[in-house]
Amino acid sequence: MAPKSPKLSITCHKCGYDGNSITAIRCDLCKQPLELNNASTRNSASNSKKNTRYRPHLSGTWLALVSIVSLLLGGSLFFWRSQTISNRSLQWLGDKGNSTEMTLLGYSTFRSDRFRQVLKEFKIEARYEDEFNQAQRARLLNAGKADFLVTTLDQFLKQKPQGKIVGLIDYTMGGDAIVLNTKRYPSLKSLKALNQLVQQRRSQNQLGITFAEDTPSEYLALLLDAKFEAFRLLDFQTIKVVDAADAWKQLQSNPNVAAAILWEPFVTQARQQGYTVVLSSQDTPGAIVDVIVAADRVIQSQPEKISAFLEAYYRLIDTSTSDRLVLQNQIARDGNLSPSDATSVMQGIKFFTSIEAKNWMRDGTLEKRINSTAAVLTLTGRMKQVPQTPQNLFTFQFLNRAVSNTQKLISSIRADNPELADKLMGGATNVTNSGIEGGQIPIASNLGNLQVQGEIEFQFGSATLTWRGKQTLDRLAKKIAEFNSQTVAVRVIGHTSRKGLANLNQKLSQQRAQEVVNYLKQRGLPHKTIAVGKGFSQLRAGISPYDNRNQRTEIQLLRLRS
Repeated sequence: MAPKSPKLSITCHKCGYDGNSITAIRCDLCKQPLELNNASTRNSASNSKKNTRYRPHLSGTWLALVSIVSLLLGGSLFFWRSQTISNRSLQWLGDKGNSTEMTLLGYSTFRSDRFRQVLKEFKIEARYEDEFNQAQRARLLNAGKADFLVTTLDQFLKQKPQGKIVGLIDYTMGGDAIVLNTKRYPSLKSLKALNQLVQQRRSQNQLGITFAEDTPSEYLALLLDAKFEAFRLLDFQTIKVVDAADAWKQLQSNPNVAAAILWEPFVTQARQQGYTVVLSSQDTPGAIVDVIVAADRVIQSQPEKISAFLEAYYRLIDTSTSDRLVLQNQIARDGNLSPSDATSVMQGIKFFTSIEAKNWMRDGTLEKRINSTAAVLTLTGRMKQVPQTPQNLFTFQFLNRAVSNTQKLISSIRADNPELADKLMGGATNVTNSGIEGGQIPIASNLGNLQVQGEIEFQFGSATLTWRGKQTLDRLAKKIAEFNSQTVAVRVIGHTSRKGLANLNQKLSQQRAQEVVNYLKQRGLPHKTIAVGKGFSQLRAGISPYDNRNQRTEIQLLRLRS
């Protein structure tokens, strides 16, 4: 038998983490002082190399996570490939991004010997290759040339690889946003203003919108198209680029570009330079989710490899949770970013712990996200229909070992560091709204009107909702629930036709708007809401003022002042 490799790390007796450097004084994870014994002292490496078992040391948790952050910065996705040799061999594929930021932030790390070392702890040999095309990634997985892929949830549903979601990586919370070219068009402050400008320019050159193709930016564009009345991709000249750096350049230099969809750090840079961020993934948390997909054949033939990979990955996540500053500094160095840009990147991301990932899969959250994402893709023509059995698209069975490790860690540090223990549990960080009433809502801007599927119908001459009107509001409540109640409020506006007296129509429109607000609250929506009656003061153009089509209810989303 070959001699054991010398151990180059120290196991913490407090939390059990065994990746501490032999020069460390305190544990990298729980920050408690390290105790030395005869199996792991700093001197034992030289005194008893032949008789002591050692573990390769991973120099910093940033190693894997910097690679994951590149998913958001460059729209990057990765694959893994295994073969049955003496140990398990892994082929790692990513994209061939042209952006300097993409290469520096992600792929140099995947190619590095240090990343391979952490996989070797689980007897996995790694080899890295590049692939950018989303459809080709799915074909490689299907053809047996890759065993795992990392992708966004929308691309998983769109490309339909022959595999299941086995782990969750992160979701963006402000890392992606639609930015309006306010510097060139000062009136651009909302989606409604963008729509008005588009209509005004119909006789001239078509205005442009730019975003990185097959990335979260494109999905955010589809989401806007599916949910807002005043946003239609077909109204724009679509300028698809490789990554957000190119889209940012287009927004600054191309006078025909009215909007761009960017990711950090360009979102923050745009805001600082006077552009308007109209909607971001902070307003729709969970809309953009990165997932780990294992091939069906690997699930059947090598389930232990999947568990080992997830155990290794989430161990690094647990470590990083205790000190994000280390990762942030490493991102700044590897990506050639300023400290403020690296901060913007990190603030726009929420990483899943193993416990949170499993909870999403068990409590129905992931199933809801699949249904919502598939609905956007279906409404915009990217899918034929919503999956009939979304629960068959994922499994949490391979997370058990990772979850068990995290639970043990939480138990060991709960008394000394309850805040870190809560973070490892994946608890929500947002605070529930305080229930501010309509007139007190601190409105910053009007985001735009939601598309209403169906009719918000009332009984004739009254503010009583019909059965069909309630069905419409039930669907609408689910749509509103996907928006962040901490950043988005709801305004319900009632309108009537010109039939009857002005004061009676004003009163009826207010009552109907309030009835809609009450119904939405009964459905458990936590958002701040306001009811506004307009009577017949805002009649539809092009039809008779007495036409019943003037009787309508608008649902506006409002950005709250921070």
